[in-house]
Amino acid sequence: MNEQERRFTRGLVEVRAAAGARTIGGYAAKFNTLSRNLGGFVERIDPGFFSKSEGDGWPRVMARYNHDDNMLLGTSRSGTLQLVTDGTGLDYAVVVPEARADVYELVQRGDVAESSFAFRTLADDWSMTEDGFPVRTLLAGQLVDVAPVNDPAYLDTSTGLRSLAERAGADLEEVRAAAAAEELSRFLALPKATVTIDLAPTARAAGEAVTDALKSMTDLMTRDNGGQGETHPLTSIRQRRAELERRRTF
Repeated sequence: MNEQERRFTRGLVEVRAAAGARTIGGYAAKFNTLSRNLGGFVERIDPGFFSKSEGDGWPRVMARYNHDDNMLLGTSRSGTLQLVTDGTGLDYAVVVPEARADVYELVQRGDVAESSFAFRTLADDWSMTEDGFPVRTLLAGQLVDVAPVNDPAYLDTSTGLRSLAERAGADLEEVRAAAAAEELSRFLALPKATVTIDLAPTARAAGEAVTDALKSMTDLMTRDNGGQGETHPLTSIRQRRAELERRRTF
C-alpha cells in the first residue's frame, strides 16, 4: 500500500509559547481512539504506527498549511518542524516563517483549529468493534506531512477499502458497494463453532476414586490384620489422605 492517505484531528492546533518565534502545533494524530465513520468503517491508530518514521529520524516530513506544497511552514530536515510521539499520539510544533504570518494569525485567532496528517500505510489489520462495526487498525506507516487545515472534510478511504478487499479476497468494487451500504462486516464475519464439553462424568469418576481410596484407608485404621503383621501407621495414612485431597480435580 503506497498510496498517500490523510486523516485529521479536531480542535488540536494552537499557538505554542516559544521565545522570539511564531510557533504553532498540536496533536496531528491520537492513538487508540476510534475515528468517525469513514464510510462503512472506523479506524484506530496503534501506538507503534509511527515507529519506523521516528526510528529513521522523521525523514523528509513537512508541515504544510492545508497540505499545499505552496504553503510550506517547516521541515524535519531543517529542524523547523519538531515531531514527537507520547502516550496520547503524534505531537508537532513548527516555527512559522515570516512569509506565512497569516497562518500564524489564523491559528492565534482560532479560525484554524484542526490538524491533519498525511501518511502511507505499511501494515494494517481489520476486526470488529464490540458493537459489531468494522474497524481498521493502522499498525505501521510512513509519515509524509502534518498540517493545520481549514476544512478537514477530504478523506480518501480507497486505500483502506483496497486493503480489506485484498484481505478478504474480494473484488474492490464489491467492497466499495458494501461500504456505501454499511455492510462491510460480512467480509469480516467468521463462522462460530459451538463446542460443548461435558466434564461431569470425569469429575464423578475422579470423585468416586478418591472416595474409595479414603474408605479403604479408613478400614485399614480400624481392622485387625489377622496376625499377618502390623497395620498401616496412623501418620502414614493421614499423609496419604492429605495427598489425595490435594489432588482432587473436582
